[in-house]
Amino acid sequence: MSLLDIRVPAVLLRIDRNPFHHGTLGAVRSLGRAGVEVHVVADSAGSPVRRSRFVRRLHPPPAPGASAAEIVAVLRRVAARIARPAVLIPMDDASAIAAGRFRADLAPAYLLPQQPGTLPERVADKAELAEVCAAAGIPHPPTLVPDSAEETAAAVRRLGLPVIAKWSRPWLLPAGSGLRSTVVVRSAREAVELYLRSEEAGSRLLLQEFLPPGPDRDWFFHGYADRTGQVRSGGPGRKQQAWPRGAGLTAVGLWTPNPQVRALAERLIGELGFRGIFDLDFRRCGRTGSYHLLDFNPRPGAQFRLFADSAGLDVVRALHLDLTHRPLPDGVPLAGRAFVVENYAPLSALRPAPRGRELAWSAPDDRGPGLAMWALWGRHVAGRLLDRLRDGTADRAPHPHVPVARQAGEPLVPAPQAAEPLVPAAQAAEPLVPAARDEELTGVAGVPAAPGVSTLSGQPDRSDDEKASSC
Repeated sequence: MSLLDIRVPAVLLRIDRNPFHHGTLGAVRSLGRAGVEVHVVADSAGSPVRRSRFVRRLHPPPAPGASAAEIVAVLRRVAARIARPAVLIPMDDASAIAAGRFRADLAPAYLLPQQPGTLPERVADKAELAEVCAAAGIPHPPTLVPDSAEETAAAVRRLGLPVIAKWSRPWLLPAGSGLRSTVVVRSAREAVELYLRSEEAGSRLLLQEFLPPGPDRDWFFHGYADRTGQVRSGGPGRKQQAWPRGAGLTAVGLWTPNPQVRALAERLIGELGFRGIFDLDFRRCGRTGSYHLLDFNPRPGAQFRLFADSAGLDVVRALHLDLTHRPLPDGVPLAGRAFVVENYAPLSALRPAPRGRELAWSAPDDRGPGLAMWALWGRHVAGRLLDRLRDGTADRAPHPHVPVARQAGEPLVPAPQAAEPLVPAAQAAEPLVPAARDEELTGVAGVPAAPGVSTLSGQPDRSDDEKASSC
């Protein structure tokens, strides 16, 4: 008998257009295996997620750039079809913000954590997060928010180069603008040019001190804060491999005990009064050893299934249990458990895992998505190759470009003015897919990457890759 109340369905909401979002598949499987009826409101037409046997029904998502009110209208139509209360699980920042803001309007059709409606938006806003960390005493990279071009140049001089430039509300960036949520800038002129596009971006530009990457410096904490505010399920994890190296999404993550990271997470959640699923990204400073909070994602991270304990509890199941007033089982943390995104780290997916491992796409009880992913990934890689050949760039020497960092919830896409590599250096050692080595997951040659920095560049392709900086 399932621990979960299978009379209550779940609705997964994702607004972004990424067919390779393995976090959505993880939530589908987690709930579906427990017997919960799972509905997906996302653009899954070309996604392997639609092949999962645990999806009860796919629903058309809101249009790209939809307002919060338009998102709510879509959810109301879905609720009318389901015709009974459902647990709503936002899978990206924009949907989490809309659900928080309109929680009262969505009830009683949807069950959501009870907290201040503006809190998800507050923690997702990069400028607000800096203020939150300062008030709570949580280490955070020194951050400045300039009010003029002159202040922007002065901020760069004060912080030192290179510097991280972020838009405080990246979900407002207009499609096709070429603006990225986070970039590494290497001159005051670049920073000023970004500042002058603030009106177009729709939010403030902030400049942040660059924390260099290094071994064992990238950490994350996934958790669920229940109705009482207690952090349940989840835990601290270490990013063993990233795609690209030292920069992007989690290709291989390891459940690793870390009392310092846990203490910071629990303190912040308590200070804020946050309720629901959260995903925090940290980078350890090489000079001081302090763990700096880089991102607060008010929704599941893509690798949340890493933290499935001995009772099978993960943050998504914890949410469903808590909102349906069911007890959460007391499981034992499975330290050393691994999570591997096999199209980004194929060799790691094949190596022995004595303490247990979960793959993002492949599962013996749900083979459809894994097979569909490899077919889609092969076409994706072949399309990239053909595009390069058509553009006549295959024989051109690479030229310098600015690395790009992703905001959680945003696809891995490039900054303007850069040249795109043919394909990711790590591809699959699987049939029909170009082979490569995990060890080739590199960043920009000779340039250390910033938190979340990607070296993939060229024309924006919003169908690419994973969408969480802690994926």
